[in-house]
Formats: sequence, structure tokens, C-alpha cells
Amino acid sequence: MRVVKIGGRAQGDPRFAGILSEAWNANPGELCVVHGGGDEVSTMQRALGREAAFVGGRRITSEADIDLLRMVLSGVVNKRLVNSLLAIGLPAVGISGEDGGLIGAELIDAASLGFAGRPIAVKADLLRTLMKAGYLPVISPLGYDATSPNGGALNVNGDDAAAAIAAALEADELLLVADVEGVRGDSGEIASSLSTEAARELTVNGIAAGGMAAKLESAEAALLAGVGRVRICDLAGLGDDERGTLIIQSQSVVL
Repeated sequence: MRVVKIGGRAQGDPRFAGILSEAWNANPGELCVVHGGGDEVSTMQRALGREAAFVGGRRITSEADIDLLRMVLSGVVNKRLVNSLLAIGLPAVGISGEDGGLIGAELIDAASLGFAGRPIAVKADLLRTLMKAGYLPVISPLGYDATSPNGGALNVNGDDAAAAIAAALEADELLLVADVEGVRGDSGEIASSLSTEAARELTVNGIAAGGMAAKLESAEAALLAGVGRVRICDLAGLGDDERGTLIIQSQSVVL
């Protein structure tokens, strides 16, 4: 079982659908996709006169931004992605983390991040039902506010959502696919493997910042939750198990 988080820029690569098709055909029914789309969300925010802002790679989300996120992520990005996969014969089914309460979430810090949430529960049975029936779930990472009596949605970082889903599915591997080959270490070279301790140091020292810092946090969370293997890579890493940076729970880093 593999969970793949695909960033917005990697989705735009013309090779994406073909590479994902090869991964599916190698193990049909054993793949789940979580997508991002942050650049498109930021573009829409600016078009509406709002400024995109982030803390530690996670988007500050106002209450007014929630419907925008639903429209862009669960609407435009999700359905466009599903359509492109259907066109090459993949049995893709688009679903939001709100649907069926798939991703239950809670506020991270309302004062600094607004309506941004962290996943606290994933209904793995819903995904297993789809995959057992032969479908490829394609998930928009909005979460259902599991702590509010009125429900509502929270903006869950795509890497956080993918890590939680991988843990719930007891995945063998979580792939965090970005537009970079992997994580750059102190030397500036791509690290073939990186311990969680070394990853934290890169974040503290500012070498890994923004979205990469969030990926490293999500990778560690996935490993702590029992995911067998976590890798940060570019699109080519979907078909090459040795490509990218393997995140491990050890004291060593190999460059």
C-alpha cells in the first residue's frame, strides 16, 4: 500500500498521469493519492484582494477562505486531476476530506493560523471500500472540524493529511512528491537519507524552510505513527525507489 501526496506544481508536469498510471498498474488497488494546489489557492486569494500568508509552511486561513479552498481544491483542482486520470484509463474517484468525515481535524492555533487544522482521525474504512472495489481515491485535503458541534471545514496541509491517511491505512510507504528532487542537506547536496533528528536541525537552522519544513514534520509524524517508509522526491521518484530523500528514524545522515 502506497500513499502519494502530489504537490500542485508536480501535477502540472505533462509526465504526471503516465507515471502515476505505471505506479497503479504495478499494484492496482494499492494506491491512494492526496493532492495539493497551494499556488492556485494563492492566485485566487490575490485576485480577491487577499494576501496569502504562511507560518512554518502552513497557510493562515481566515473563515472567508474556507469556501475559496473548497472551490479551488475540492472543486477545480480535484476534478481536473480526476478527469486527467480517467482520460488515460485510471479508475479515479475524487473525494474531499469533508466527505463522510474522511479527515477529522481540529484547530492547530486559531490565533496564528486561523481555520487551519491538524488531522486527528481518518476513516480508513471509507478508503479501503473504494480501493477494494478497484477505485483510485484522489483526495482534497480539507478536513471536517471534528471538535465543533456545528461541524464546518478546516484547511489541512496536504502533507499532514497524507501522513495521517498513510498511518490510518497502515501504508508501506508514503511519498511526498514535490517539484524538487529531495531534501538538501548542510552541504547543499540532495541527501539520499536523512534522520528525523537531522531533519529537525535543518528546520531549526533555516536550511529547510516553508513547505519543505512542513514536509519534514509530516514525514516524522508518519514514521512515529507506524508508516513503514517515507520518501520526499520529485515526480520521477514514483517509478524509482532509490530517488529522493528517505526519511529514517536514526542518528545518521548520508549525503
